[in-house]
Amino acid sequence: MSNHMMAIGNETVVYLSEQVIILCSCALSFLGSSLIILTYICWSDLRTTPRKLLVFLSVSDWLSAVSYAYGVWSAFKGDSNDCIIQGAISTFANTSSFFWTVAIAIYLYVFIVRSNQRVADSLVLFFHMVSWGVPLVITIAAVSLGKIGYDASEVSVGWCWIRVSATDRVLWMLVTGKIWEFLAYLILPILYILIKRHIHTAHAALSEYRPILANRPQTHSFSSMADVKLTLIPIIFITLRIWSTVRFILVLAQSPFKLHPVLMTLHVSVDDVYFGGLSPVIHISSFCKYGLCPLDFTCVCMHVLCV
Repeated sequence: MSNHMMAIGNETVVYLSEQVIILCSCALSFLGSSLIILTYICWSDLRTTPRKLLVFLSVSDWLSAVSYAYGVWSAFKGDSNDCIIQGAISTFANTSSFFWTVAIAIYLYVFIVRSNQRVADSLVLFFHMVSWGVPLVITIAAVSLGKIGYDASEVSVGWCWIRVSATDRVLWMLVTGKIWEFLAYLILPILYILIKRHIHTAHAALSEYRPILANRPQTHSFSSMADVKLTLIPIIFITLRIWSTVRFILVLAQSPFKLHPVLMTLHVSVDDVYFGGLSPVIHISSFCKYGLCPLDFTCVCMHVLCV
């Protein structure tokens, strides 16, 4: 039995070391999200549409960090009212975070590949309806049906989520988070690959029509930076989020490895620090002020920090 985790009956005991790691991760997430939100509030010239999307993502991540920290700090042992409230908030915030992450990718795709800022900006209302509305409906349904509550850290690490006593808990784990996580794993790489390909095509066109301009070191630098960032965003997202997914699959398979100390450490530190900590960082440098002009690569929007 691991000195990190121990299963007692249906309960997985979370030890002090895990609690400290989670609380530190949540603190980083809280600070990262707060920084993005405060920056947006304090500097009016930074209030572009892409920044707004980033702020909405940060709000979701901020709520996730606070709710997870409260759950771990409270060390729930049953279906108390505050356990249910914490589980509901974290369910809503976590699901909303997935939607906003995908929404940002869709916005960039329409803005860059379709070269249509008007359409991209018009999608913001739709993003709000989906990214706030769908998680809210799911959370209300889960709470109303008594699915949110004490989960004995079966898949979580110290906080409340889907009741461990629910006979259909796997279905509700999927509906309240995992299915959207799987879809994000699929959609994000596709969209960012399409954006990368479009930028490469634009660079090739520039090389053909304006070879001198295309060969400038600064132009190559922008192209290389855009390529790296568009590659890293989905890779970082999947790398950080995959550990909770792996544990979920191991739980479904009833594997004892779900309590492996290395997996648990990755889950409580690498995965959780994504919320608000690295999420804004990996997105902030992929936004742009300018449209993508197919014959002038100097107006490619992927600058170093271009919002």
